[in-house]
Amino acid sequence: MKKYLSIYLLLALGGLGWAEEAATPKPVTAGKPNIIFILSDDLGFDCLHCFGSDQYQTPNLDALAAGGMKFTHTYAAPLCGPSRALILTGRYAFRTGAVNQDKTGGLTPQQETMMPKILKEAGYATASFGKWGQLPLMPSDFGFDEYLTFKGSGIYWNTQPKGKEYTLNGKQVELKDKEYMPDLMHQKIVDFITRNQDKPFYLYYPMSHIHGDILPTPDSKEGASDKQLFADNIVYHDKLVGQLIAELEKLKLREKTLIVYVGDNGTAKGGAAISTVNGKKINGSKGSMLEGGSLVPMIVNWPGTTPAGTACPDMIDFSDYVPTFAAVAGAKLPENVIIDGHSFLPQIKGEKGTPREWAYVQLARMWYVRDMNWKLNEKGELYDMSGAPFEEKLVPADSTDPVAVAERAKLQAALDKLNPAGGILDDGDGTGRHGGKSEKKKDKKAKKDKDETSEPTSE
Repeated sequence: MKKYLSIYLLLALGGLGWAEEAATPKPVTAGKPNIIFILSDDLGFDCLHCFGSDQYQTPNLDALAAGGMKFTHTYAAPLCGPSRALILTGRYAFRTGAVNQDKTGGLTPQQETMMPKILKEAGYATASFGKWGQLPLMPSDFGFDEYLTFKGSGIYWNTQPKGKEYTLNGKQVELKDKEYMPDLMHQKIVDFITRNQDKPFYLYYPMSHIHGDILPTPDSKEGASDKQLFADNIVYHDKLVGQLIAELEKLKLREKTLIVYVGDNGTAKGGAAISTVNGKKINGSKGSMLEGGSLVPMIVNWPGTTPAGTACPDMIDFSDYVPTFAAVAGAKLPENVIIDGHSFLPQIKGEKGTPREWAYVQLARMWYVRDMNWKLNEKGELYDMSGAPFEEKLVPADSTDPVAVAERAKLQAALDKLNPAGGILDDGDGTGRHGGKSEKKKDKKAKKDKDETSEPTSE
């Protein structure tokens, strides 16, 4: 009798376990598209042929644009740390504290929910291969299943001081002689998408190109000039995008993969000085609050969903990726937290959607709101942007032009509602690159030991 009772209890307990498992909801992943987010470094509007660049040939990105949609009014933060925090949280800097390069390193998983965690809960495999920059800890701490990252920015060869090694899923690995970091990243990406081809995945691909040091690529000719090397790096990064697309096609994943390509901020000063769009120089560059500091090229390509060969003029800012990708994945946004972004999934599908009225840009204690033709900053300066990205005209404070007066009122109302001055304020040197001096004195040694979260201050 005891024998039969034991068997009965085991069956009952086993059945109970099965029932509990069956009652636990699991993410529905069938039919969900893969999401690949390609983030180039220091590559602005003036570096892509498909956006009017005169100097550089980018055939793979041109083809991506021809098969999809160009977004012509996309705005980043002017420096990489704040822009990446904005991408991954969907929240403005005065809310998160990512107001400068140093302060971006203060983000924590307890305070901020980043993109990979949101998508993981919807059944996505997640990976980050490339620059982690000023962001703190490691990608895995914020929800990435797999990752490769390196110290600082612009890592290509082990001849660079910070290029001796990289971190792969928590382990330190030496970068071998003649091993090119961008090619290594590509190899890890191909391995990831191959292993995860039967389920949806989110790939965050923050490239090394074209951040300085501007070094020879594997395709560069010996003795090439600095100007030629700059062009070589743009061409090689375009080549890597083409290789990734070829792998997706080989695995028959292209039709079910949304690709978003964008620059993280404007072109750095050296590159901006030698680059033009239709014969003109863009006004401003990386680190500035002029148009060239934040206007970046964005391409969206999703075969069968995104209308080919189209351009969208709607205002996009970097807070928009979190709600857009959540909508694509059928994922829930974090509760009880303000998400500043607006989903542009309807535009990706060729629909009108509900375009945002303005984009918001901040660096340190400088900020502005910008609509299609006007810009108002924290000083109350109104700019006529009808000549952008090549010029922006300051409107006299006492102007009685009815259009200018109305625009000033509209944009001021937007700034008043946001109230950046009531949020977390910058305590640094005003450039957006550094935190408070007193803190720097206290933590000088600690910061020196945390090279992986620092970036050279030169352009």
